[in-house]
Amino acid sequence: MKVVELAGIGPGPYAAMLLADMGAEVIRIERPGRQGSSVPPEVDVLRRNRRSVVLDLREPRGVEAVLSLVAQADVLLEGFRPGVTERLGLGPEACWAVNPRLVYGRMTGWGQEGPLSSAAGHDIGYIAITGALHAIGRAGEAPVPPVNLVGDFGGGSTFLVMGVLAACWEAARSGRGQVVDAAIVDGAASLTGLLHGMMAGGLWRDRPGANMLDGGVPWYDTYATADGRFMAVGALEPQFYDELVRLLELDPAQMDRSDRSHWPEIRRALTDAFGARTQAELSELFEGTDACVAPVLPLLEAADHPHLAKRETFVEVGGVRQPAPAPRFSRTASGLPDAPPAIGRDTREVLDRWGVEDVEGLIADGIAIQA
Repeated sequence: MKVVELAGIGPGPYAAMLLADMGAEVIRIERPGRQGSSVPPEVDVLRRNRRSVVLDLREPRGVEAVLSLVAQADVLLEGFRPGVTERLGLGPEACWAVNPRLVYGRMTGWGQEGPLSSAAGHDIGYIAITGALHAIGRAGEAPVPPVNLVGDFGGGSTFLVMGVLAACWEAARSGRGQVVDAAIVDGAASLTGLLHGMMAGGLWRDRPGANMLDGGVPWYDTYATADGRFMAVGALEPQFYDELVRLLELDPAQMDRSDRSHWPEIRRALTDAFGARTQAELSELFEGTDACVAPVLPLLEAADHPHLAKRETFVEVGGVRQPAPAPRFSRTASGLPDAPPAIGRDTREVLDRWGVEDVEGLIADGIAIQA
């Protein structure tokens, strides 16, 4: 699979990274002097596994060079506001004129249409209007922004990749491309599907900290340890809860959860039991059991957890520890990622190999830049 990525920030690059991790050849088109991301390019994990080409898209010859690449590509990814690529001369119609089977992936927060489609925005706003942010937090407290994992990456990048792969599957049969309109608001709303079903069944209250999966029950929450760290408890099923009670050596009669009026007492008992030991002691106690208890680890310690270390869930590339490609394939393994390229490192090589005309002239005139 050949992918042309018009460089952006956040969910677009992450989607391109996922495709590149799975073996796609991704050519990242970056503009002169326009990095966009505040992360230094040499350690920007979201830029890994790419070829970097710098082209000035304000120049018609720069646009023509991109169209030459598009003519041979399977996918184009862009994350600008609606109408921007059309004004550049790189909208869907212009691309289909040179490649009718191209899948055109569009990554935005609000989508290609609707009252907010042209407005600026960020992850927190997208998940706010979908109800997802309302569901994350403790009772009586302000909602907690879940970094940008639910909106940008969960509701955005993941759905863009899924849509692109589905559209490529269809294009292989029809010979025709199409636009994949991946809006973070749509994807984030999709992620709340379970909650809507539970509400319809009377199993979810539309307020935070009052439900089975949001800390509303004592056996699905986090508890502080004696050394100021935390343990995560997810003993939802009765047999797992019984194992939790047994390992903590608590009185089963006092931990009967069938009567809701007992829940405050249960929470106090768990708070005291976890607060009496360190995270390391509790981790050793629960490791490998069915109590569904795990240590809450900082990002810098996660890779050292024995399970993740054994699976090599994290790898080191170019001196930067980072997540390994996922998911895993039994026959066509993704392998170790390449380090993020210097901006413009591959301009000459890619343009030559993809048959773009007058590469040296483009470089001499500053329309293409070779690092």
